[in-house]
Amino acid sequence: MPRVLIPIPAADFDPTEAAVPWKILRSRGITAVFATPDGKPGQADVRMLTGQGLGLLAPMLKADANGRQAYAEMMASPEFLQPITYAEARASDVQGLLLPGGHAPGMKPYLESVQLQSLVAAAFAARLPVGAICHGVVLAARSRAVSGDQSVLYGRQTTALTKPMELTAWSLTCAWLGSYYRTYPLTVEDEVTSMLAAREDFIRGPVSTRRDAADRLDLGFTVRDDHYLSARWPGDAHRFATEFAGMLLSPPPNAARVPPPGSGRSP
Repeated sequence: MPRVLIPIPAADFDPTEAAVPWKILRSRGITAVFATPDGKPGQADVRMLTGQGLGLLAPMLKADANGRQAYAEMMASPEFLQPITYAEARASDVQGLLLPGGHAPGMKPYLESVQLQSLVAAAFAARLPVGAICHGVVLAARSRAVSGDQSVLYGRQTTALTKPMELTAWSLTCAWLGSYYRTYPLTVEDEVTSMLAAREDFIRGPVSTRRDAADRLDLGFTVRDDHYLSARWPGDAHRFATEFAGMLLSPPPNAARVPPPGSGRSP
């Protein structure tokens, strides 16, 4: 069965965006290999787990019950407790690469890792299925193609955390949390779009405040371009993971560039 590499930072990754995909992949017999900077288990963004400091907005902004349950299960798994290091990670050792997101400060070493950017470039060059959600798309966008100086996403269509989503969460909390929801001064959408061949290659998808679930995949949104799949936020995680599992178990032909129904992508 396929093996999927899931790199995460030492701290502050989004619990839902890592754990829900891990759980869904595992349920289909797909093995996950985690990688962290130092080979020690990572720690998710505690605020996203507990809602601490989010006040009345906690029920809307923190991980929901599905995300928290998946994270508790993932934390107890042998693969999560025994990660490899970034330096040990090789695209040639796995059949897929999944890039979770997160927005708290601990994400920066992950998003800025030259080792991970080289790994992403190698995965694209090998045409492995690559999935990126939320800020994970930033890591992909910053990765330069092996064959040139442009982003691996140049010439592709993608989604990511949208500008309205990011700025809304920030504006609702900045009075007491400061830049917590702004990882960088430039929004995710603006940075990712700057790496694409055309502005219209960034697809926001429908406005959404409801999270998807195993039995409500229609609430999620993804964009697929050949062997690359992207999603926007934790509310897309179930659909994202389900479609990524399908890519791993039924790899598309080399010429395929057809999106799944409802992706918002035109063939």
